[in-house]
Amino acid sequence: MKLHKGLLLIWAIIIALALAACGNGSKKEEGNKEDADKQGGSSYKIEHAMGTTEIPDTPKRVVILTNEGTEALLALGVKPVGAVKSWVGDPWYKHISDQMEGVEVVGDESQVNVEAIAKLKPDLIIGNKMRQEAIYPQLEAIAPTVFAETLRGDWKENFKLYAKAVNKEDEGEKVIGDFDARIDGFKEKFADQLDKEISLVRFMAGDVRIYHKDTFAGVILNQIGFARPESQDVDDFAEKNVSTERIPAMDGDILFYFTYETGDGEAKTLEEEWLKNPLFKNLEAVKTGNIHKVNDSIWNTAGGVIAANLMLDDLEKIMEKAK
Repeated sequence: MKLHKGLLLIWAIIIALALAACGNGSKKEEGNKEDADKQGGSSYKIEHAMGTTEIPDTPKRVVILTNEGTEALLALGVKPVGAVKSWVGDPWYKHISDQMEGVEVVGDESQVNVEAIAKLKPDLIIGNKMRQEAIYPQLEAIAPTVFAETLRGDWKENFKLYAKAVNKEDEGEKVIGDFDARIDGFKEKFADQLDKEISLVRFMAGDVRIYHKDTFAGVILNQIGFARPESQDVDDFAEKNVSTERIPAMDGDILFYFTYETGDGEAKTLEEEWLKNPLFKNLEAVKTGNIHKVNDSIWNTAGGVIAANLMLDDLEKIMEKAK
């Protein structure tokens, strides 16, 4: 009888120890899960222009293949390991160069260097269907790859996709919210000037364009609520290769122009020729002094959220003087 009681006591101790071990193991698993959650250690799926891509973990080594995407990452606090060079600059636009120190150049938007990307061992590649659709399979073989659909129209749509891709939606919402708050403040401050028609003109080597609403600057002007000249108040990109006969269509209460100069001087020469044209000098905006040359990188080429805020800076200064 005493032996039987002793065996029962031993079994009770063994069961208690086993249960304790299970409890500790369960707590350890929960702790590991919590640690993983804190580190963003769960996969997520992103729907994009090329389909659906699963990203195993919050990416730490990102390669970006568009200029506006570069600005998006910087605004989200993500410094890419590789990026396509800016259209103007050596190799980056002046307004972002101080934030891009140490970033590797991987070609440009139209000619990406796939080998350079592979050497960087990225855990996420972000590109654009309009620019790089043909090389998507090669990029996808290197790392999870997410593509935006286009580079035209509302820059915010691409920005939101990029924020999801790098697992920073909350930060992205704040960036957009801050920008929208600036727009609201601008509209309130300059409410009495929003009926002024804003004209946009761009000079390029061998090409003069009148920009419409579906452009980087056009989208921002539209969000503010500025009026546009009738011929520019349309939801498309631009009137390209205009002749001097179309100079009257450039008129407005205020005319902003920007020049895409690559260094050979051709665009600058074209700009000077047009500004000297009698038809151009006869524009009402020119005669009243309401013509302003602005930075092409800020108002058009860069196309990202940093440039959008800098464009607002320009507008505020110019509209303040016009009051």
